[in-house]
Amino acid sequence: MLGGISAPQVYIVCGYTDMRRSIDGLSAIIKQNYSLEPFSGSLFLFCGKRRDRMKALMWDGDGFLLMYKRLDNGRFQWPRGAEEAQLLSSEQFTWLMQGLSIEQPKAIRRRIPDDII
Repeated sequence: MLGGISAPQVYIVCGYTDMRRSIDGLSAIIKQNYSLEPFSGSLFLFCGKRRDRMKALMWDGDGFLLMYKRLDNGRFQWPRGAEEAQLLSSEQFTWLMQGLSIEQPKAIRRRIPDDII
């Protein structure tokens, strides 16, 4: 959930995105580069080289929402590796919005007990 807006899926577009792009440019990236459907209702997140600004694009049924966030202090921990659109879990989205990396170590590891003592 982002500012009261919920989406069935959240994708992060890894790597750098030209932040001068508008709705048409960002939706073209989604469709042409990643073969995803911009009209699916999913939330697509983009970030530039400075990592202090993010754009989010989502189709809400009758038009696109283009949201822009600029941090006053700090930078987003944006994956810069492979050029891909990665599906985020709700936890990963929360971590990203809090300035944390989307790859967090698990605090408690699940295990199957061998035997009860």
